Amino acid sequence: MTRSRAQDPNVCGVTAAISVIDGKWKTVLLWLLEAAPHRPGELLRRLPDLSEKVLTQALREMEADGLVHREVHDVRPLKTVYSLTEFGRELSEALAPLSDWGHRRLEKLTGTRPAS
Repeated sequence: MTRSRAQDPNVCGVTAAISVIDGKWKTVLLWLLEAAPHRPGELLRRLPDLSEKVLTQALREMEADGLVHREVHDVRPLKTVYSLTEFGRELSEALAPLSDWGHRRLEKLTGTRPAS
């Protein structure tokens, strides 16, 4: 889905919501930022398969969608910290039941129970 189509008021609400987390990395970034603010280098270390270019693009899109706040501290070298906005936290809370469903689905597929 194109980003402009996702902003169409006549599109399904679920489609509009999914468009802001579409892609391989945004849900993982949302999850990491839900736990605590992170610097870009920290995110790259936590996600070694993620390139700096793709991280920057995903964070910029998430910032444009109002999910992420970017704070630049005026020190040398520059220190940039990303955190979730209140809107991003709302999305994270809304996704919690979907996450639970996903875990149940994985259990069903593998025939295992989650570790206690």
